[in-house]
Amino acid sequence: MTGLTDTIVAAATPPGTGGVGIVRVSGEKTEHIARTLLGSLPEPRFAAHRVFLDAGGQKLDAGLALYFPAPASFTGESVLELHGHGGPLVISLIVEAIVAMGARRAEPGEFSQRAFLNDKLDLTQAEAIADLINAGTTQAARAALRSLSGAFSSAVDALAEQLVRLRMHVEAAIDFPEEEIDFLSDDLLLRRLNECADAFALLQEQAKQGRVLRDGFQVVIVGKPNVGKSSLLNLLSGQEAAIVTEIAGTTRDILREQIDIDGLAVELVDTAGLREDPDRVEEEGIRRARAALQSADAVLWIQDATDPEQGEIDEPIPGGVPVTAVHNKIDLCEGSAKQQEGRIGLSAKTGEGLPTLRQHIRKLAGYENLGEGAFTARKRHLHALERAAMHFATGRTALEETRAGELLAEELRLSHQALGEITGAVSSDDLLGRIFSQFCIGK
Repeated sequence: MTGLTDTIVAAATPPGTGGVGIVRVSGEKTEHIARTLLGSLPEPRFAAHRVFLDAGGQKLDAGLALYFPAPASFTGESVLELHGHGGPLVISLIVEAIVAMGARRAEPGEFSQRAFLNDKLDLTQAEAIADLINAGTTQAARAALRSLSGAFSSAVDALAEQLVRLRMHVEAAIDFPEEEIDFLSDDLLLRRLNECADAFALLQEQAKQGRVLRDGFQVVIVGKPNVGKSSLLNLLSGQEAAIVTEIAGTTRDILREQIDIDGLAVELVDTAGLREDPDRVEEEGIRRARAALQSADAVLWIQDATDPEQGEIDEPIPGGVPVTAVHNKIDLCEGSAKQQEGRIGLSAKTGEGLPTLRQHIRKLAGYENLGEGAFTARKRHLHALERAAMHFATGRTALEETRAGELLAEELRLSHQALGEITGAVSSDDLLGRIFSQFCIGK
């Protein structure tokens, strides 16, 4: 990213035609651009109807202008927002005129990055903006909004404060050995260690929930031809998304559908039936089905409940990916054949067994609807938390087994540093570049 001395401009609305298009400007030249473009500087934080002019006085558009002087703005710099008509050509002309006045086009996420660098947001809040924009369910949107309001940051900061108190206690004991403090007999230290361990466990569990809310859960449906894979996809999605016939090999390609299970975004992947000696087109579909298995979070192995000769799945599945056997067509069975231990009985025709399957998918994802207590999290957050917890556990073990206060102090320092990476208290330019490059232009 370029330095903060530049003034940046970008369209803040998506590409395409709409009723309103918004252009955003931020930086030290904002006031000069506003006066040139609008004729005068608008009153701060009040919407004013203005004509937008290029540097030569040629009319570009007319609409609303809002001016936010530094530091009371989203980025912490002086910001100008222009709300004009939403035609792509109109937006392009306005942006080009502002570039001619001394601004440059913003890079992806640069407005949010400036807000972070100017202490308007911490890193988790900045990431929550992108999560809110891309939320796939109502629950995910609410969780992202909680992260944006600082819920995740507050939880991380509270845990960091516990580590700070621990570090102060341990390092004071190391620095003043004449006090003859016995680490293991110090009830306050032991109590704080236990409290910190509990806080780590709780935050890791909440972050895992947040990661599932943000990223969703991919379930791949596989099985032999004509066992009801496409029928199951239609049942779960509540629509005729896939063609269903009695002809084996109807599905030739990957079909994806998004569903919402109690706030959890689930991507269902329907695949071609796996069998020997398929025709050329179906063979490509089977190849794609096997490729889809490699990225699955969970696999549903669909079997025909009326065929007692079917065996277990014989396809290579990545380690750690759960496979659930689903016996379809139980409407054609009687008695005990409908439900077998270790398998889910289902009728894609009547819907029998569907609530059980939906609940099972939730369980596979490890998802619990935390309601107003949820926040979003990313893989990098989980990795940082894992490293922080690992350093904490290593230090605690060193204290308990060898009374090594110095080792505990060092591991607590490393744990504290790993936590700082989550909110951006400790960060690298490379990390920031990768995070904000995933944002949309103008945000």
